[in-house]
Amino acid sequence: MSLIPDALRYTKEHEWVEETSASSVVRVGITDFAQGALGDIVYVQLPKISENVVAGKVCGEVESTKSVSEIFAPVSGIVTAINNDLVANPQIINSDPYGGGWLLEITMNSTPTDLLSAAQYASITA
Repeated sequence: MSLIPDALRYTKEHEWVEETSASSVVRVGITDFAQGALGDIVYVQLPKISENVVAGKVCGEVESTKSVSEIFAPVSGIVTAINNDLVANPQIINSDPYGGGWLLEITMNSTPTDLLSAAQYASITA
C-alpha cells in the first residue's frame, strides 16, 4: 500500500501539493503511488524558474526504466524554485517522494479548489 500523508493535497494525476511557510507558495512532487508505478526513475525534466505554469497542463516529465510520465501543474502560477538535486540523483524521488524528492515550488495566482484530500486520493489509488 502506498504512503499518503494526511497533511498534503493531491491531484488525480498523482502529484502532491504542500503549503510552505511563504504566503501563496506550494511545494510539488509526485506521490509514492506514482513513483512505485514508474519504477526506477532515471531522469527528470523540470520547468525553468520564473516560468508560468497552468493547473492541469504539462510542466515537466519523469522518465523511468519502464516509461516516461508527464508532470502536470497542480496549481497555476510562477515557478519560484526547482529541486536541483534531482538532476544528478533523480532516484531520490523513489526513496523519498514526500521529502528530498520534491520537484518544484510555485507561487500560486489563485487558491486551487479541485485538489483532493488524502482520503479522496486514497480512494482513487485503491
